[in-house]
Amino acid sequence: MDKYVESVYNSLVEKDPDQKVFHQAAYEVLTTLEPAIKKFSKYQENKILERMVEPERIVQFRVPWKDKDGKIQINRGYRVQYNSAIGPYKGGFRFHPTVNLGMMKFLGFEQTFKNSLTGLPMGGAKGGSDFDPKGKTDNEVETFCTSFMLEVYKYIGQFVDVPAGDIGVGAREIGYMYGAYRKITNQHGTCVLTGKGLTFGGSLVRTEATGYGCVYFAEEMLKTKKQALKGKTVAVSGSGNVAQYAIKKAMQLGAKVVTASDSDGWIYDPAGFDEKKLDFLLELKNVKRGRIKEHADKFKAQYNEKGKPWDIKVDVALPCATQNELDGKNAKTLIDNGVIAVTEGANMPSTLDAIKAFQDAKILFAPGKASNAGGVATSGLEMVQNSQRYFWSAEEVDAKLHGIMVNIHKTAYDTAKVFGQPGNYVLGANIAGFLKVADAMIAQGYTA
Repeated sequence: MDKYVESVYNSLVEKDPDQKVFHQAAYEVLTTLEPAIKKFSKYQENKILERMVEPERIVQFRVPWKDKDGKIQINRGYRVQYNSAIGPYKGGFRFHPTVNLGMMKFLGFEQTFKNSLTGLPMGGAKGGSDFDPKGKTDNEVETFCTSFMLEVYKYIGQFVDVPAGDIGVGAREIGYMYGAYRKITNQHGTCVLTGKGLTFGGSLVRTEATGYGCVYFAEEMLKTKKQALKGKTVAVSGSGNVAQYAIKKAMQLGAKVVTASDSDGWIYDPAGFDEKKLDFLLELKNVKRGRIKEHADKFKAQYNEKGKPWDIKVDVALPCATQNELDGKNAKTLIDNGVIAVTEGANMPSTLDAIKAFQDAKILFAPGKASNAGGVATSGLEMVQNSQRYFWSAEEVDAKLHGIMVNIHKTAYDTAKVFGQPGNYVLGANIAGFLKVADAMIAQGYTA
């Protein structure tokens, strides 16, 4: 590691030694930025790295709420507003027991680069709570969301910070938070949250966008090898929003998707998903909030409590569940089984060891900040539609989403070539995202 870059990394580790997942994200980004730092002295002279690894603002607060028995419960809430050099803060809320400050910093840091890559004027942020909506009644979730918004509304707004959903925050939670925001502020605030319902300012295709975008990026990567998804066997992890629509788009492009998973286990269906199986999965997860085993039982698929979807021989892997779900051992299994492309649908689902294994083996590998940017890109398109008080058709939004993903791929691919590492999408995406934000910070002065 370059001495300057190493000093920046060591400093942030010393300041927050327990934030391991943030350290991982920072290490992956900082080490790939070395060619740009060496080529352009202005970034070191203006201490851009030191400024960029520190959030502009961190808000932490308590969230008291009443459970179904009338007892008061307390959770922690966070909003990490990381960088607003190119636009208002933008990034989702996550409700999950694993949420802590280090996790929010990691996600906000990644979001800054991801949003930059979309080409839209959006800064980076992330927030959420260690509240777990799983198993809670609708009334409990509404009570929590209202209490959460009673604090966080002070720090958000269409020209300041525009949150969206993430793990544990779907249409139900966004609806409750939007309703609370509207009642608290006496403003309709259509641009203040994205991922809204279609009846109150949401965009068509927003639900599908992250999964669709991930598959669009995979298709673009395969084109560089004169291949396509059609006829390929695909492993998908997860069974939530991203996984569901990655499965759907992969099917539409002619691939056979043979796996899905949740926190209890995973399924392997050699025949692959079809429309009937996918419809059942959507009903199971989005309405019944059931477990993936029910899907295996219904369609006589293989159900596994041990191992991971990466144990199966496939052509393409789409990790769409959560961070660090695909490690070095899993990567070796995929490589040994002949995988040709790995495209991240989740945020940092591959460990550093896994990424290195894929790159050493010359496997096409796309980091989430590039390949899962479809969700936030379509959130940006939702903001545009809200601002003009006019909405586009599903076909128009999907076409714009596809165009953005094609451009992100081209930007990452071309940037990697410019810096002498063709095919290194990690380096290409990181440097391309960095350059836009860094130049904006320099142009706006030392306080930016």
